[in-house]
Amino acid sequence: MKIIVTGAAGFIGMHCAEHLLARGDEVIGIDNLDDYYDVTLKEDRLARLSTHSDFRFFKLNIIDRYEIERLFDAVRPQRVVHLAAQAGVRHSIEAPHVYVESNLVGFINILECCRNFACQHLVYASSSSVYGGNGKMPFSEHDNVDHPLSIYAATKKANELMAHAYSHLYGLPTTGLRFFTVYGPWGRPDMALFLFTKAILSGQPINVFNHGKMIRDFTYIDDVVRGIILVLDRPATADPAFESGKPDPSRSSAPYRVFNIGNNNPVELMVYIAELEDALGCAANKNLMSMQMGDMPATFADIGELETAVGFKPSTPVSQGVRQFVEWYRDYYRV
Repeated sequence: MKIIVTGAAGFIGMHCAEHLLARGDEVIGIDNLDDYYDVTLKEDRLARLSTHSDFRFFKLNIIDRYEIERLFDAVRPQRVVHLAAQAGVRHSIEAPHVYVESNLVGFINILECCRNFACQHLVYASSSSVYGGNGKMPFSEHDNVDHPLSIYAATKKANELMAHAYSHLYGLPTTGLRFFTVYGPWGRPDMALFLFTKAILSGQPINVFNHGKMIRDFTYIDDVVRGIILVLDRPATADPAFESGKPDPSRSSAPYRVFNIGNNNPVELMVYIAELEDALGCAANKNLMSMQMGDMPATFADIGELETAVGFKPSTPVSQGVRQFVEWYRDYYRV
């Protein structure tokens, strides 16, 4: 197929594009290469993709409506994987307008292009952060998610609502994927594993928030990408059993679905750090700190719906995933 991947120079975007190219798809990558984190890392990810003859890259910002329309008109993709967004819970508290522009204005531009140029399926990135103040574990797509704890989370919830409107109004099949703490080689430098590894290897202390009493459903990148592609290949359909009197947030009478995509095996932060220390062969100097604004104390994905729908089963334990990240980090940074 001919597939547009937005955020192609990003962590998940690069891995997703690689897997699509490996199976024979034509991939058109979009990214604005912003400086939220090291642009060199993004350029090196693109360099990996550029070795494939079926990959084309366009440096575009999704908030540029007319340039995005021009590209969609020229390419006419059959499917779209929308991963471009302003990421980061904590940064959204400091710079909320950036999140509105990228995650809301940018997303409406993608939705408009998908409906105007006959896209067969839009798969887009949501986030586990939409669960916000929910205390019921594991997090289920059937539960209400109206209490976000950050602007970032609010924009991701808004994306799901916007997607539903387009599925209802125009019959556009849309599927949102709520990612749970994705990690692995070529990861984002602002994520905990990257920050911890850099600090430990340079002899600096690591900041451990909520005094280490955090629990995360850490999900390895290869598992996530397999899930994305399984979903991409099965466009959302309307649920004939949908009850408007008892609406289920995860589905609709329109071709719309929302899924969790996680490891379904939450790990305490201190255990995660211990796995990293073991992989690095040295101990961390831990600076225990209080909880940060916008953070969630725990995440835990119920992935039953995704398993039923497409057969998704994560297979990478944290011990293996952390070790593979460390091997990549040492090789890439030569440390």
